[in-house]
Amino acid sequence: MKTGRIIISLILVVLLNTLAFASNVETYGEKLTLSEVTKISEILSAPEQFVGKKVLVRGLVVDVCAKRGCWMSLASDKPFEKIQIKVLDGEIVFPMSARGKEALVEGEVEVLKYSKEDVIAWLQHQAEEKGEPFDPANVTSGMTVYRIKALGAEISD
Repeated sequence: MKTGRIIISLILVVLLNTLAFASNVETYGEKLTLSEVTKISEILSAPEQFVGKKVLVRGLVVDVCAKRGCWMSLASDKPFEKIQIKVLDGEIVFPMSARGKEALVEGEVEVLKYSKEDVIAWLQHQAEEKGEPFDPANVTSGMTVYRIKALGAEISD
């Protein structure tokens, strides 16, 4: 009799823990097909090795496009690093509520090479989106950006 109570108690504890740790997952775009997660720091340390390759990354959402939800930034596993996740406008819309949540994103690593003029236009656009001031005189050269063109994502609480 006592053994039966112990077993029932253990089952209840397991069920309650499962419910307590269950989280809501919102899916965006295509279903994820990869199972192996590539660290964002690994991509950023040798991005040219990943260009054109499909990857699955995980990170905390630290920023989301306020106008169209067409991009979000994921924090790396290393401090002060992040990578942009980009989609075609309207193809997938990342919600502002994703900030501070964990995301699992599958997509292709791409490289963008910007001239000085392109950098000025891009940074001006970002400043306008965020309502921040921007001084084009601070831009002195072009730049290369590595990001992930997202195919699908899962964002959990």
